[in-house]
Amino acid sequence: MKITTRNHSLAKALTMLSLILIMFSATSASAKKNPRILVFCKTAGFHHDAIAVGTTAIIKLGAENNFDVDTTTNSEKFTADNLKNYKAVVFFNTTGDVLNDTQQAVFEKYIQGGGNFVGVHAATDTEYDWPWYGKLVGAYFVSHPSQQEASLNVTNRNHISTKHLPEVWKRKDEWYNFKWVADGLNVLISIDEKSYDAGKGKMGDKHPMAWYHEYDGGRAFYTELGHTDESYADPLYLKHLLGGSNMLWV
Repeated sequence: MKITTRNHSLAKALTMLSLILIMFSATSASAKKNPRILVFCKTAGFHHDAIAVGTTAIIKLGAENNFDVDTTTNSEKFTADNLKNYKAVVFFNTTGDVLNDTQQAVFEKYIQGGGNFVGVHAATDTEYDWPWYGKLVGAYFVSHPSQQEASLNVTNRNHISTKHLPEVWKRKDEWYNFKWVADGLNVLISIDEKSYDAGKGKMGDKHPMAWYHEYDGGRAFYTELGHTDESYADPLYLKHLLGGSNMLWV
């Protein structure tokens, strides 16, 4: 009888221990923080109307895909103490000179320390007098024709941002010509200039639209797409943007 009681007590203790371990595991899992990104959308030049709908769409993407999103137009957020909280910084339709010299130095150190960068559309119409940034984003804007439909050649369909796309992706947007493109970019999408009127500044057969690369200790992804409000209700585009952002922290 004593043996039975002892065995019962042991079984009860083991059951309690198992419950405690399960509760501890659940608490640890819930305490695990989601990756956090900073969406920076300050404009010192042209202001894109799509910023409002686009930031809302990115916040929704975060909620659906387990990452947190902060948005700001305040360049004073570019401090070492603040940027260390973010897996990636997104320059979302920024234009012109948006950071001062001190803030630029802080951002350079963030990237050099393994930080990540995402540039969307007008991110290439930003900081023309900061060559380091130009190499990070990968190109500088020079002109664009009127918004129109064009054919995009998805040249790398193995990447997380493009594997869901058709080989030829037809869509309407505002298509940039670039006056300078960095060397060593991993091009994901190019545009077929024969499929639309590229206007002044056309680039010919080598006209990239999306790419990624490693730069100065960090990683960067850029997509030229995203001028129109309609982009942020387009599942193909949103998955493209999500994939390009996610690849920086997975």
